[in-house]
Amino acid sequence: MKHDLDDRHRDQDGEISKKHGNTLVGTLRKIYGRGFAAGHPDTAKLSDVLQELNETSLSQLRHDHGPGHLDKKIAKASK
Repeated sequence: MKHDLDDRHRDQDGEISKKHGNTLVGTLRKIYGRGFAAGHPDTAKLSDVLQELNETSLSQLRHDHGPGHLDKKIAKASK
């Protein structure tokens, strides 16, 4: 069963990258706090750091992406 969970997470990560890959880490830090994508510059794109995110940052993205909240949060933070 764990294998199925891993496949779902990889699929969701691909969807996140495809839809929000150009989003800057700095924008996501406005949403999730300064600790998001620790060790990466504000100017890095999500697509470039997605595979290196710690579990906390990745869980935050997955949580908001699933029900479609991520679009709204990014739009609001980008203003």
